[in-house]
Amino acid sequence: MEPTAAVPTTAGRQPSPEASAAGPCPLPPLSSPTAPRGWSLENNAGGGCGVVDEHPRPVTDFPRSISLCQPTGPEQRPCHSLCAEPDVSNLKTVLRSLVEYSQDVLAHPVSEEHLPDVGLIGEFSDPAELGKLLQLVLGCAISCEKKQEHIQRIMTLEESVQHVVMEAIQELMTKDTPDSLSPETYGNFDSQSRRYYFLSEEAEEGDELQQRCLDLERQLMLLSEEKQSLAQENAALRERVVQPEGEGTPGLTAKKLLLLQSQLEQLQEENFRLESGREDERLRCAELEREVAELQHRNQALTSLAQEAQALKDEMDELRQSSERAGQLEATLTSCRRRLGELRELRRQVRQLEERNAGHAERTRQLEEELRRAGSLRAQLEAQRRQVQELQGQRQEEAMKAEKWLFECRNLEEKYESVTKEKERLLAERDSLREANEELRCAQLQPRGMTQADPSMDATSPAVDNLAAEILPAELRETLLRLQLENKRLCRQEAADRERQEELQRHLEEANRARHGLETQHRLNQQQLSELRAQVEDLQKSLQEQGGKTEDAISILLKRKLEEHLQKLHEADLELQRKREYIEELEPPTDSPTRRIEELQHSLQKKDADLRAMEERYRRYVDKAHMVMQTLEPKQRPAAGAPPDLHTLRTKLRERDVRIRHLEMDFEKSRSQREQEEKLLISAWCNMGMALQQRAGEERAPAHAQSFLAQQRLATNARRGPLGRLASLSLRPTDKH
Repeated sequence: MEPTAAVPTTAGRQPSPEASAAGPCPLPPLSSPTAPRGWSLENNAGGGCGVVDEHPRPVTDFPRSISLCQPTGPEQRPCHSLCAEPDVSNLKTVLRSLVEYSQDVLAHPVSEEHLPDVGLIGEFSDPAELGKLLQLVLGCAISCEKKQEHIQRIMTLEESVQHVVMEAIQELMTKDTPDSLSPETYGNFDSQSRRYYFLSEEAEEGDELQQRCLDLERQLMLLSEEKQSLAQENAALRERVVQPEGEGTPGLTAKKLLLLQSQLEQLQEENFRLESGREDERLRCAELEREVAELQHRNQALTSLAQEAQALKDEMDELRQSSERAGQLEATLTSCRRRLGELRELRRQVRQLEERNAGHAERTRQLEEELRRAGSLRAQLEAQRRQVQELQGQRQEEAMKAEKWLFECRNLEEKYESVTKEKERLLAERDSLREANEELRCAQLQPRGMTQADPSMDATSPAVDNLAAEILPAELRETLLRLQLENKRLCRQEAADRERQEELQRHLEEANRARHGLETQHRLNQQQLSELRAQVEDLQKSLQEQGGKTEDAISILLKRKLEEHLQKLHEADLELQRKREYIEELEPPTDSPTRRIEELQHSLQKKDADLRAMEERYRRYVDKAHMVMQTLEPKQRPAAGAPPDLHTLRTKLRERDVRIRHLEMDFEKSRSQREQEEKLLISAWCNMGMALQQRAGEERAPAHAQSFLAQQRLATNARRGPLGRLASLSLRPTDKH
């Protein structure tokens, strides 16, 4: 199938029946490199050819050989990248395949002048031979089954490349250049429309005539080949006629001769008919050649019009670019004017900033003077602060001494009260012993009186005593012996208990002394905390008074951290106070001392765990606050222009941090002392419970004087019956120590 390029005709015209009946036509000649943009080749159903003005469509699989075509003008160099030392045998194979495809499939024989020399291509990469090879490739590409795709891809190339490709295809398929058309037919159109109409009309008619010429040439070639074959057959028949007649029978030879004569006549008639047809075709060919010459003249005229149209188009492009350039220059001018206004505004702002800078410089000078004055005041303040700290230390020492003397005085008062009670008890016991002694004396004086009245009984007094002892019942004797042994044991136990009580009393006094010392230290810490809170409140008030001048992110963060730490410290103090109150409010166990002690120990352990967790959190918060303050604190002293109040605040914050560290160390010491105190308190509570039990047993005795044996019996019953003692003890109010 031959390549065709069909377009709808301009101004609604359709191709003539003669053009459509003439069969396919070759591509239109494009002798001018200034053809308008957007031309593409298209194959329509009618078989006509023309030019259509449309936008090129994108392609993806166009042969690489087409993309390597370059214009042959003086401004372009031939492309040698395709034939960088190719193999000559491969080139011959490619050339043979192209020629066979063109002759067998396309029925378009290739002339000798269009066959390239592969030897020159392989040795020297001759541009002319390469151009011939590319012409054959292009001819096969636009005549194959996918010719429409290849044509569309050709139209996506640059205009110069498109013109070169079209000229190469035209040179391959045509022999002569078509004639130009007469412009008188198009006198009714304006100049611009007439130019494009001439281009489309010339391309359409030129393609039809070229296609008809090609068809006639192919018919002539077929007729010449048929004539040659007939001439060969005629020569063969004549040779057979000239042969001797003795080779066969006369009848068979006559028949063959008649047959050959009839065939010869037919062939002569056919030859005559073909000769007459050839003459007719030659006449038609001459007529077509004249038409082609006319079309060439018209093509030249149209080419000049196309060049003029291209020049006008280039001029329009230049004018469009000039207008765009003018618009850009106007925009640039507008932006320059706007920048000029901004520059004036900036100059005004610079003047204002210079004035403000001068004011700031004056303010800086004043602040420097104030800073120098504040330096001397700071030295005096530091000396006074050291004096205040020394006085505070002395005051704390005096307070500790006062607390110590108060505690000693309190202990002495308690000892005095206990000694007074012991004295009263001893006096009561002395009175009871006196009464018992008097009773014993009376009992001893009775036998002596009887002896004096009856002297005979004096010699037998030991016997009488033995007899009285024997008269006593055995149970009474056992009871007396048991009471004597128990009396000795109770005396020893009382001495041991008294020693143990004295030791516990010493421990209790030490624990009370440590507790009072801790309370004093806690009170002093509370005073320091209240002073620190007052200082912090003063700092906050001063910061609020200063407003946005000195308040920044660092001070806000420090205030927030300080408030959090103070809150945590206050919570820890409250927890310690609650724990101390809870310990002070504990009473001695009444019903089950062991279980009560275990519960108290468990609660103390739980409180200790909570307190340690709180202390750990507080320590972590304080460390984090130190890190934040060290990070945010400037490495060097503030600049001369900085306000002195901010520097003073930072100095106070650093002093507060040092004081907090000292408080933490004191708190650790007090915590260890508190743990020791709790242990001593637990042991003291146990000892106190035992002492109270013993005292309750003593208080159960009747108020009137009793004998020594009765007191010992009551003590024994009290030891044997602890439940009764506990019941009596629970009914009595306990003294708080």
